[in-house]
Amino acid sequence: MRLSTRIALAIGLSVPLLVLAFGWVLLTMLTGDLRAQQGSQLSARATVITRNAKNFLQVAGGNRPVVEKTRRHRLVSSAVDVGFRLTGPHGTLSAGPQAGASVKLPSSAPQPVIVTSGEAEWWVMSRRVGAVPQDDGPNLWLFLPDTTYKAQVKLVRSRVLTGALLAAPLAGATAWLIATRAAVPLRRLQQRTSGLDPRTSTARLEHTPTRIAEVDDLALTLQTVLARYDEQVARTGEALETARSFAASASHELRTPLMSMRTNLDILTEHPDLDSTDRAEVLEDLGHEHTRLLGLLVMLKALAQGDLVEAEAFSSLDFGELVDASVSDLRRTRPDAQVSAHTTGGLLVYGWEQGLRSAVDNLLTNAWTHGRASDGVASIEVTLRPSRDPHQPAAVLTIDDHGPGIPPERRQEVFQRFLRGPDSPGSGLGLTLVAQQIALHRGSITISDRPDGQPGTRFEVRLAATGVQDMQNTLHTLPLMRRDWLIGTPSDKRTPQQADSRH
Repeated sequence: MRLSTRIALAIGLSVPLLVLAFGWVLLTMLTGDLRAQQGSQLSARATVITRNAKNFLQVAGGNRPVVEKTRRHRLVSSAVDVGFRLTGPHGTLSAGPQAGASVKLPSSAPQPVIVTSGEAEWWVMSRRVGAVPQDDGPNLWLFLPDTTYKAQVKLVRSRVLTGALLAAPLAGATAWLIATRAAVPLRRLQQRTSGLDPRTSTARLEHTPTRIAEVDDLALTLQTVLARYDEQVARTGEALETARSFAASASHELRTPLMSMRTNLDILTEHPDLDSTDRAEVLEDLGHEHTRLLGLLVMLKALAQGDLVEAEAFSSLDFGELVDASVSDLRRTRPDAQVSAHTTGGLLVYGWEQGLRSAVDNLLTNAWTHGRASDGVASIEVTLRPSRDPHQPAAVLTIDDHGPGIPPERRQEVFQRFLRGPDSPGSGLGLTLVAQQIALHRGSITISDRPDGQPGTRFEVRLAATGVQDMQNTLHTLPLMRRDWLIGTPSDKRTPQQADSRH
């Protein structure tokens, strides 16, 4: 059923009901007013009748028959539509409409009152006139039937019913015409949206404001729904592409260690009498390849998680506590590492805790692996401090080692996927994961020489610092960066140094 038809039916039914309701109120008020008017009319006529009755009693039964007849006629004439009953020393005189003799009249009614006689109701008043003892009570009764106004009430009632019957079709037709006209912008919006299919077409709703709040709000809602649909489709496409790339990257990178392990297993199988020295060398090679294989799987999984993480996983966290926990874990797992840490507590950043922890862990592991001094000691200095720029508050993390350093021309290459030195025991993904997480958190990472002039490398990470516990709304207002660390090549991305450091 169309909206205009629904509105027409609703108004066509409600208007007669309202007319009847107001008519009932009007009839109730009119009935009360007419009855009160009847009482006032009886009171006004009672004054004249009482005076004429008193004059009549003064000459009744006397020697003045002509005067008596005249006053009697005057009394009866004054009660044209009002009945009366007058009791005097010489009998009872009555005229006009009045209640039956069996009706019990009130003993005192100086003001109009209602009495019932069968199904009829009467206005009644009583007066005491003439030379009548006080104890005898009233001797003049006045009557007025309580029916004279009912014809008027009946007429009004019929008019109300007629108005209600006429109002139903007229109100329905008028409402239908108005609703049909008012629904034109809505029908136009429906016609524009009926042809939109986000699965087969990239066309989207273009809406010109109509200054009708409901239509404009509905159009905005539809545009929002379509935009969210496009966003979800894009996210789904990125997730599928990431999954495909993950499978391709994993199969490509895992093929070499698996083939090497297969070769060593074939050697052990085909040469059961291999001497102990060669067997130990083959087993050691198997162990190395197994360790490398596990490292590749762990790093590929971490990169895939970074590409698929949603904004809901971000929260406000204390970066100093995270760095301290990472340093403590390195000391526990690498007892030979000499780590000195100086961190500032209370530096809040808005980020993904698991991703930031993975980035700091890999920076420390990289310094422990490649930053050893010439004597083989892995000495690492970790510092976390706030930035000195009051306009752009940031948490600055520096990690210094005592290794051979990285030439300036190769400082960008170290973030590429699967880039490994000839003697590197790693997977070639550690610093790639670090760069991914820093870019994901709108931070920056730079590589430089140690500032004290000693041999070694400094990694410096900057993340925007927050002074509040919740910056989720701020993060959601920024466009998401493309996360394709398992899909594209490093040349397709901004370098970590170019990553925006704003949240």
